[in-house]
Amino acid sequence: MAEFSHIDNNGNAFMVDVGDKDITSRVAIAEGSIFMSKECFDMVIEKKHKKGDVLSVAQVAGIMGAKRTSDLIPMCHNIALNNAKVTFEVLDNGFKAIANVKCDGKTGVEMEALTAVSVALLTIYDMCKAVDKRMVMKDIHLVEKHGGKSGDFKF
Repeated sequence: MAEFSHIDNNGNAFMVDVGDKDITSRVAIAEGSIFMSKECFDMVIEKKHKKGDVLSVAQVAGIMGAKRTSDLIPMCHNIALNNAKVTFEVLDNGFKAIANVKCDGKTGVEMEALTAVSVALLTIYDMCKAVDKRMVMKDIHLVEKHGGKSGDFKF
């Protein structure tokens, strides 16, 4: 059997115990991109999609995703977030989603930031799939994190 950090010596799954950790300010930033046809891109930019303002809906969905991460990822702690923000940068026939998530807690918010980006991009895909089923999501990754025992990280 492979060794996993969330499996004990008896093969039982468990959450990492963060009870003895200090509460610290934590921040995580993640990003990812989606690319689409020119026709679909123009509809999104011009806010002429029949389903509404795609980026605004995706922004809200990303924030909701960050808040529900522990419902989606096994062994992920439920964290009270101080802030979750999703923004978009325009690319050539696509968009970069950027999530910035903050909390004061005993464990980090990397998973919440990554989930926010993923859900935002999936929402764009869902809203636009009738126009372009060939959209491609890529490069979803942690950009940086601050706080906690492991210290700061920059990609």
